[in-house]
Amino acid sequence: MEIFRRFSLSFDNYTRTHNPIHISFCQDFFKRIYENGYIFEREIDQLYCENCRRFLPDRFVLGTCPHCGYNYARGDQCEACGRVLDPLDLKNPVCAICGSTPVVKTTRHWFLDLPRLAEPIRNWLAQNQHMHERVKAFSLSWIEEGLRPRAVTRDNKWGIPAPFPGAEGKTIYVWFEAVLGYISATVELGISRGDPSLWERYWLDKQTRTVFFIGKDNIPFHTIILPALLLAHGDGYVLPWNVSATEYLTFEGQKFSKSKRIGVWLDEALEILPSDYWRYYLVKIRPETSDTNFKWQDFISTVNSDLNDDIGNYIHRVLTFIYQYFGGRVPEPHELDDDDKRILAKITETRDRIDELMGEVRERQSLIEVLTLVKEANSYLNLKEPWKLQKTAPEKAATTLYTASQIVASLAIFLEIFTPDTARHLRNMIGIDFDLSGSWRQLGDIIIKPNTKIARPEPLFRKVSEKEVLQKSEGTHTG
Repeated sequence: MEIFRRFSLSFDNYTRTHNPIHISFCQDFFKRIYENGYIFEREIDQLYCENCRRFLPDRFVLGTCPHCGYNYARGDQCEACGRVLDPLDLKNPVCAICGSTPVVKTTRHWFLDLPRLAEPIRNWLAQNQHMHERVKAFSLSWIEEGLRPRAVTRDNKWGIPAPFPGAEGKTIYVWFEAVLGYISATVELGISRGDPSLWERYWLDKQTRTVFFIGKDNIPFHTIILPALLLAHGDGYVLPWNVSATEYLTFEGQKFSKSKRIGVWLDEALEILPSDYWRYYLVKIRPETSDTNFKWQDFISTVNSDLNDDIGNYIHRVLTFIYQYFGGRVPEPHELDDDDKRILAKITETRDRIDELMGEVRERQSLIEVLTLVKEANSYLNLKEPWKLQKTAPEKAATTLYTASQIVASLAIFLEIFTPDTARHLRNMIGIDFDLSGSWRQLGDIIIKPNTKIARPEPLFRKVSEKEVLQKSEGTHTG
């Protein structure tokens, strides 16, 4: 939890799915689905490792994907094409534990009747106006190919015991019970707060908007499996409002791998640069529509250009001029000209655009809007040249720096999403207190009042050299 805190990440309820509340909730939930007639039992063939003397769970089988030919597909899903699989679908299957070739044996399992739920899921997807078209198209193609019943039980010794009659010794397949962790986590949250009915406001209120942030390989579990479970259970559960599925992020052209030491881990990253530097860059390269690649050179360039030269330099220049020319107090404006009015209007324009984009779960584009505002503000400052006006037309210098200070104050709020430590430091420096829990609609183009006292300006970011970053990163990765 300490590493999350250092990255300014917080949780209303940090939980795991092996806790008693989740186990009890899942068993009751699946029992209800069974009673509603959406679960049936039948005998099936399953891979069995004679060397390990056990039926193999999906993820314990490796083989060639029948759809794309990827040679290291797991028995539950192919990492290459994203298809959900059955272990028997794999070509040339082997036991992931011992490497031997498994045999086929008969066993009994309990299945979710997905075909019966195909039409309501299709209708929900087709009518959803918030989900990215790529996610919808992927999910609808699944349905068009024909949904098959999916086994919800496994022959595992670990896991949640299946609650169905005659299913002794069976456990619920982890992917089916894991997605219910979203609900059980809110149940646990309500109990911890002394409000046991809290979870109902999250899941039964039609005004609720649930948004899921996942990788593209998890799309089917959130657009097919989870909605199927909620529909089969009944009681009016709200279905996902949006499933934000990113493409893949690679590291210097390679897949991240803990075992091969490919990548940078959070604790190691903080030894190189503060968390805000990482947060900013990772949002900027967020793979929202296509795969992206982490590159050290690009990371260093972004830190130096975006954070130091554009954002940091603009803020420092404005505050330094105010501190030097006006005794550290935001000056009173005089008559605003068209350039002043235009850049002030850009604040509310940016606010509205970010508000819209964040509602569409497009963080990367939201960040670009902030950077666009900064670039225009830098152009405005260079056009006005208050360092010259201070000598020849001090009233115009005051108006310019008053106007520029409004941009600084807006950045102290906009940057909270991306670089929260920096945003808080900036708000303290300029002496503003803004309720970030409220609507951004309360943010107009006048944010910091004239005569507001500012602290002595300090640089918010610094330039970094390739030598510094790469030396600190040695031993944290391969690439």
